[in-house]
Amino acid sequence: MAVCARLCGVGPARGCRRRGAQREQRREGPADSEPDTDAEEERIEGAGPGEAPAPPARAPLSLLELPPELLVQIFGSLPGTDLPSLARVCSAFRRILRTDTIWRRRCREEYGVCENLRKLEVTGVSCRDVYAKRINPRVKSGRFMKILPDYEHMEYRDVYTCLLHQYRHILGLWQPDIGPYGGLLNVVVDGLFIIGWMYLPPHDPHVDDPMRFKPLFRIHLMERKCATVECMYGHKGPHNGHIQIVKKDEFSTKCNQTDHHRMSGGRQEEFRTWLREEWGRTLEDIFHEHMQELILMKFIYTSQYDNCLTYRRIYLPPSSPDDLLKPGLFKGTYGSHGLEIVMLSFHGKKAKGTKITGDPNIPAGQQTVEIDLAHPIQLPDIENLRDFNELSRIVLEVQEQVRREQQQQEEGEGQEEEDGRPWQGDLQQAAQPAQEDDAGAEGTEAAGAVATQESALTSQPFVLPGGVISRNEDYPRTCRMCFYGTGLIAGHGFTSPERTPGIFILFDDDRFGFIWLELKSFSLYSRIKVSFQNAEAPSREAFDEMLKNIQSMTT
Repeated sequence: MAVCARLCGVGPARGCRRRGAQREQRREGPADSEPDTDAEEERIEGAGPGEAPAPPARAPLSLLELPPELLVQIFGSLPGTDLPSLARVCSAFRRILRTDTIWRRRCREEYGVCENLRKLEVTGVSCRDVYAKRINPRVKSGRFMKILPDYEHMEYRDVYTCLLHQYRHILGLWQPDIGPYGGLLNVVVDGLFIIGWMYLPPHDPHVDDPMRFKPLFRIHLMERKCATVECMYGHKGPHNGHIQIVKKDEFSTKCNQTDHHRMSGGRQEEFRTWLREEWGRTLEDIFHEHMQELILMKFIYTSQYDNCLTYRRIYLPPSSPDDLLKPGLFKGTYGSHGLEIVMLSFHGKKAKGTKITGDPNIPAGQQTVEIDLAHPIQLPDIENLRDFNELSRIVLEVQEQVRREQQQQEEGEGQEEEDGRPWQGDLQQAAQPAQEDDAGAEGTEAAGAVATQESALTSQPFVLPGGVISRNEDYPRTCRMCFYGTGLIAGHGFTSPERTPGIFILFDDDRFGFIWLELKSFSLYSRIKVSFQNAEAPSREAFDEMLKNIQSMTT
C-alpha cells in the first residue's frame, strides 16, 4: 500500500487509480505481463470492507518441514556419536541419516579420513596405491583382487560405525608390556585403515637421526560391516590377528598364525634379520663381548612374545610457559644397551626423565634421571672443565648442600609434629617476621629466575672431562645451563638400585645431556620430532597417575 501511495497517492474516495486498473485487468482476463504488486499488497488490498486480512505464511515449526538437503547439512555437523539417537526419532530422520555425505563428513572431521570410497571403487590403480601405502609393497599384483577391501559395496557409515567408532579407544600412544624392554606404539587412523606403528630409536649411536617405525597390526573393512584385524609381524605379509580391549586404557593383541613369523633359515636367519633391523649391523661387527650378550638376550626375550602383547596407554607430558624447555619424548644413549626412549616432564622445581624403553639394568617405566632445578651449577672455565676431579668436586659440594637442606626440612617437620599446634599469641608474634621472610624469599627467587633466564640466553663452551666415556663423540660444544641431578643405576635384573649424583647439561631446545659421575659416563638426548595424535593427557592428575602406573609395573 505504501508503494501504491508513493506512485499515485490516495484520493478522498476509497481506492486509487492503480487499484482500479487492476480490477479492469481482472475483468478483461489474464494479462501477458506479471502484476507489479507483491504478495503482501495483494493480501491487504484483496480484503473487502470489514474483512480481516489473510494470515501471513508461517515459518517452519519443525525440523521435518525443512528441505532434506538442509537437514543433511545440519545432521552432518553433529558428532557421530549423536546420530544413532537421532535416527530413533522418526523414520524420516532415519532415511536422511542413510545419506553417505553425512558419514563422510564425520569420518573426515573426527578421524581425518580423506580417501574417496567412490574413487577407490572405480580406480584399480588407486586401490594398489592405498594398499602399498598401508604396508605390503611386496605383494604381487595378481593377488590384489583377493586382499583389497570391497569398496564397491562399502559406505562411509560402515567405515564410521564398524571401524573408526568401534576401535576409537585404542587410538593414541601405548607402551607394550615386554618385560624390562618396553616400547612405544602409536595407533593412528591412516586413510581407511587403523594401524599400530611401533617406533624404534635410530641405530646406535646416531641419536640425532629420525625415528624408525614398523607396523605391528592393522584394522580395516574387508566387507561392508565386518572389521578385519591383521597381524603385520614377520616377513610374510599380513595374516589373521585379534584385538581385545581389556579395560579402560589397556588392550591386547594376539596373532592367530604365528607360523608367518618363522623364516626358512630357522632361528639363525631370524636373529640375523632382527639384528640388521634393530642395530643396523651384524654380530661380527660388534666386538664388545658384553654387548653381544645383551643383544642376544634381548632377541631371545622379545621374540618369544610373537606379537601377543598387552599395551597400556601413556600420555605426553603437559607443558607450561615456565618450563626450562618443552617437555616430551627424547632418544638417549645408554652405553652397551644402545639408544633408548625417555620422557622428560616437569614437576615444580624438579624435572624427571622416565624410561619408555628400558634394559635389564634399568627397566622401562623407571625414573632414569631427576634434575633439581633449584640448584644450578656454574661450570668452571674450559681448561678446568677437562679435569674430571674438578667437576666431581663441584657436583659433590652441591650434593652435600642438597642433603643438608633436606635434613633441615625433615627436622623442621618433625619439630612441628612434636610441639603440636602453636598458640595463637605465638602465631601473631611470628606473623610479621614470617611475612618479611616470605617477601625476602620471593625476591631471592625472582632474582634467581631472572638470572636463570639471562644465563639461558647466553652460551658457554663445553667439553667432556677427561676419562668420561661417550657413545657419541659428536656432542654439542656449547651449552646454556647446568643443574645438579641424580641418575638411577642398578645391577642386572634391577638389583640394588640407587640414585647417584650427576650433572644435567642443557645444550639447546632439542638436546640435553647427563654426566653420571660414578659411572664416568655421558648420555646425550635428542628430541623425538614426531607429531603424535590423541596423546595429550586429559589433566595433570591423569598424567601423574600414568607415571605411577608404568613405574609400578617394573618395581
